[in-house]
Amino acid sequence: MIYRVTDRVKRRRAAGILVHPGSLWGPHGIGDVGPVGAALLDWTCEAGLRVWQVLPLGPTPVDGSPYSSPSAFAGNPWLISPRELELAGWIPAAALDSAPGGDSARIDFGAVIEWKSRLLRRAWDGFRRNATEAQRDALSGFVSDRRHAAWLEDWALFAALKARHGGQAWTAWPDDLRRRSPDALSRARRELGDEMAFHRFVQWLFECQWTRLREEAGARGIELFGDLPFYVAGDSADVWAHPDLFRLGDDGSPDKIAGVPPDYFSEDGQLWGNPVFDWDRSRETGHAWWHARLRHNLGRFDRLRLDHFRGYSAFWQVDAGAETAAGGSWQPGPGHELFESLGEGSLPPLVAEDLGVISDDVVALRERIGLPGTRVLQFGFDDPGGGHHPSSVPENAVAYTGTHDNDTTRGWFSSLTPELRERVLHELGGDGSDVTWRMIESCLGCSAELAVVPAQDFLDLGSEARLNRPGVAQGNWAWRLDDGMLTLKLASRVRRLVEASGRV
Repeated sequence: MIYRVTDRVKRRRAAGILVHPGSLWGPHGIGDVGPVGAALLDWTCEAGLRVWQVLPLGPTPVDGSPYSSPSAFAGNPWLISPRELELAGWIPAAALDSAPGGDSARIDFGAVIEWKSRLLRRAWDGFRRNATEAQRDALSGFVSDRRHAAWLEDWALFAALKARHGGQAWTAWPDDLRRRSPDALSRARRELGDEMAFHRFVQWLFECQWTRLREEAGARGIELFGDLPFYVAGDSADVWAHPDLFRLGDDGSPDKIAGVPPDYFSEDGQLWGNPVFDWDRSRETGHAWWHARLRHNLGRFDRLRLDHFRGYSAFWQVDAGAETAAGGSWQPGPGHELFESLGEGSLPPLVAEDLGVISDDVVALRERIGLPGTRVLQFGFDDPGGGHHPSSVPENAVAYTGTHDNDTTRGWFSSLTPELRERVLHELGGDGSDVTWRMIESCLGCSAELAVVPAQDFLDLGSEARLNRPGVAQGNWAWRLDDGMLTLKLASRVRRLVEASGRV
């Protein structure tokens, strides 16, 4: 019998905020999961919100994309709190003075990565000199924990080898390493032992800080809502360590790549470039890698969003080298068997991100495993029959004004045609000056069990605060809060709306 979310005790109506930790204000060029994250929890609590939704927490490349991580398991080093390292006594306070762009409204990912990389090296040196016996035991316990051992060793060796080879993709490494010759891997582990130890240490830091943040959230009655990408990056520890699970050529490059067909966001579709999974091979292993990935991420959160849920039913496959995604084709995904193979258990709730081209088979899969779907109110006004209109959002759903892929509500409204703008005003009321707050009220007032509003909408910001433009390669993910934006006055306004909608 398959585990079903709907078999659990029904949850109360709740409201939440969507903001990635990196987007929070902080003095070190990027937000983090230390005191900066705790400050967001305080504001969330004051606002009467009970859910904080984040984007994927894996390491990010220089473009900052949380959906292009080189690991499906590792935590993001750039979200580690420098302040916590200083309080531990592993770096001097003066080391924090050189942080890049502390007051900037945009994240300079290149500068942040360079600075934090140096800082983490100093912390590692400080740990080796000054760590207490208890701290050393804690690190050893993390490394030897069977829940982490397999992925952590793959990641540590991958990261160490990538550094040795100047950041080259693993497909450009020497043949014996690319093909994972046992002798070559043993030699690399001996030669890179210190570097691997550093990467284990960094992952331990992230895990410690995230665990502490989750405990603080629980103490405030706030659930943490995570995000699991469907695909992984081709240049990742996962594809290098498990090439048989992906459709790859002899040199490790993908034969087929992932994307989506033309949709709301792009006339040519979106060409993501990730390698697609070899589901026949995954099935032969009992989906062991997927089980480990799901359980690892479920262990970090109270809820987990399954990004690109339609890929579990069928995914859009494009020939490697294609210029656009328009000429791809649908291929069958793992379907319900992946979830049934997990068995029954007390897993935290999963949420299906069922946006885009959704066919009957996707709906049937979501309903079979009992997952709530996703509704975006911005989509509900030019397609009233599509299930996203506030009046048609079902109870078993998570409703948003917009997601991280949408423009802010103010920016969206400004870009509408006059006819559609008039329709929105007819539905929401007002003259457009307060359209964001009317949309928030509509989202909170709909039937969905959980209503989530991006921080940018609570702040009534325009398109300058948009986080991501799907299909656009540059300039995404860099928006961040300014100091003092999330005020107590704003929290009080949000709380009144949350209370009026019965979501406290």
